[in-house]
Amino acid sequence: MTNDIPTTTREIHLASRPEGWPTPENFDLVEVDLPALADGQVLVKNHYMSVDPYMRGRMNDVKSYVPPFAIGKPLDGGAIGEVVASSADSVPVGATVLHGLGWREYAVLDAGSVRVVDAGQIGESTYLGALGMTGLTAYAGLVYAADFHEGDVVFVSGAAGAVGSMVGQIAKALGASRVIGSAGSPEKVARLKELGFDAAFDYHDGRVVDQLREAAPDGIDVYFDNVGADHLEAAITVLNPGGRIAMCGAIAQYNETEPPAAPRNLALAIGKQLRIQGFLVGPYADKMGEYADKMGGWLANGSVQFDETIREGLENAPQAFIDLLRGANTGKMLVRL
Repeated sequence: MTNDIPTTTREIHLASRPEGWPTPENFDLVEVDLPALADGQVLVKNHYMSVDPYMRGRMNDVKSYVPPFAIGKPLDGGAIGEVVASSADSVPVGATVLHGLGWREYAVLDAGSVRVVDAGQIGESTYLGALGMTGLTAYAGLVYAADFHEGDVVFVSGAAGAVGSMVGQIAKALGASRVIGSAGSPEKVARLKELGFDAAFDYHDGRVVDQLREAAPDGIDVYFDNVGADHLEAAITVLNPGGRIAMCGAIAQYNETEPPAAPRNLALAIGKQLRIQGFLVGPYADKMGEYADKMGGWLANGSVQFDETIREGLENAPQAFIDLLRGANTGKMLVRL
């Protein structure tokens, strides 16, 4: 390794477990030594890192589908950057790679745990959003978990977020008869309409169930749930018989210390013969090629667009995450390092 290769990196560590909403005091910015590369490893300078709602659950010390973050250790998550040193023939210096060690400026990884990508035309950040796990989550949740069919009426909550905005546009591209989205501000509602949503509403403007009924007078067939709570309750009320729910997230309750009251109408699922399917993106990893082919075409012909909210600097990653949970983003929230 030459003298211009760094020997230290800055990382964000979890300082303490949040009680309710996270605060900046729950995070530490720490400088640590980088280990020497072993055979088959690469050193990556991260250019972008992702902050995502699921990370809030990993800050709790509870058993889940992924291990919790450890106190005093770095957080992790999706990131993309450039290989600046390599002891692996398969991943040369200069390659752009996608990997899972975000929340740090430099990362040492086994070559087998990175994916080399060509970001020349579409831009690196796209691989963390529209052409990454975010986009695949939207596609797999809609097409497979919700068993979408052409002609369906689709309702998406959290529709101006990274996943939600993709869901609505994918549904339109696949032939939905009507797509409805909820969001948290007039500006986001306006943006959803620009993206091709047939109707959108601000959930602050009145009861969700009333606004959803107005937007979907003939009911809905699919609900893609990013919010939970009153949105889930409203969707159960308005879903047509045989309707399907894909449960992707429940951001309305991630930071609550008391169990949510809603949905209080779950018994309606019996008579309506609803199907409620929770899902994770991991089991659909084999659909990435199928998805990337379709999304590449949609991006090329303009039928799908994507938004990004970008914050600058690793030191601002905790605040970017906190702001994400409060809905400050339109589209994908990223930190540029």
